[in-house]
Amino acid sequence: MATAQGITTADYKLFPSPRNRHRMLFPHQVFVPYPYMLIDMESYGFKGKYSLFAACRLSDGKMGQVVSLELPEDEVRFKARFVPD
Repeated sequence: MATAQGITTADYKLFPSPRNRHRMLFPHQVFVPYPYMLIDMESYGFKGKYSLFAACRLSDGKMGQVVSLELPEDEVRFKARFVPD
């Protein structure tokens, strides 16, 4: 069994989704505090590159997911369309 390689930033401990096309952290990031919610990234119709990470927010230990986006307009689009289950 392979282990996921984590990324630690100043704010998060991140583990990439195996479905990511791009396994990198982009400049625009949104933390959502729903660690088990399925987020269908393709359904948002982003114009730029994107990736999804399981995340632990280091400031308070809160688990969730980080959506990482290349373009600022995609961040606005995600925030406007995201509805938690």
